[in-house]
Amino acid sequence: MKIIVLGGGAIGSLYGAKLSKLNDVIIVARKKHADAINKHGLRITGAENRTYKLRAAEKVDRIENGTIIILSTKVHDTEDAIRPIKKLLKKDTIILCLQNGYGTEEFAKKIVGNKCLVLRCVIAVGTSFLEPGKISSTKIGYTAIEKSPKSAEIAENFAKCETNAYVADDIKEVMWSKLFMNCVLNPISAVLKIRNDETMHPSLKPLRDGVIRECVRVANKDGFDFTIKDVEAIVDRLRKSNNYSSMYQDLMKGKKTEIEFLNGAVVKLGKKYGVDCPVNESLVAMVTYLESKK
Repeated sequence: MKIIVLGGGAIGSLYGAKLSKLNDVIIVARKKHADAINKHGLRITGAENRTYKLRAAEKVDRIENGTIIILSTKVHDTEDAIRPIKKLLKKDTIILCLQNGYGTEEFAKKIVGNKCLVLRCVIAVGTSFLEPGKISSTKIGYTAIEKSPKSAEIAENFAKCETNAYVADDIKEVMWSKLFMNCVLNPISAVLKIRNDETMHPSLKPLRDGVIRECVRVANKDGFDFTIKDVEAIVDRLRKSNNYSSMYQDLMKGKKTEIEFLNGAVVKLGKKYGVDCPVNESLVAMVTYLESKK
């Protein structure tokens, strides 16, 4: 397959490297990162210690027939990533949105219109950008792809590239499962400046419980039958994660976070469904404040 990765951060770099095993991949990244990849390859440490040889560029000049575009930018960078290539898109182009948050693929759909197919893709992996040409990563837990006539073919290819890919029966349910995790993990780790596993400290249980209760109430109103125990089991996986969340990393680097599309999305949906979310709203306020100090 022809694959273009829009967003050469840690996630985009990881998937670009993995998918290069069977596919013709090009990563669109900033100059220093692109130059390092082209010159030395992409180095991955952590779950593996390997250098992948693949291409990188600063921009997209053409899109061939049947190309898959992996959108792995931050959600707020979606328009800046897609606008420059909109005129190059073809009817058989497929955009896979690997971004965090609730309904974030809708941003891409609004920009693209009916130019091509946009699919949601939910992933589970921990990554960090170390320096140009080098990232660290845990093993990819799963890559869930939204249903479409082309999804089975894509998932089969991706699975052979060590991404644990599959076609989800209901991508929105998978999205909610990850959102629960992110709503607990990201703001707490970012505000307290702690590792993922440290968010499971007993002293933080009342805070975790508050986030979970509100998220479950909103998810239930959104049409899903999650229970408190279901979500506690999902969040409990954090005990085995000793890396730093993406939101923690964003704040440390003075970057804008995705709080608006995580806890902020829960608060917004809560208002739509008449569910008060004071704990999530408080975390949004704290992270927003920390953003303003950078």
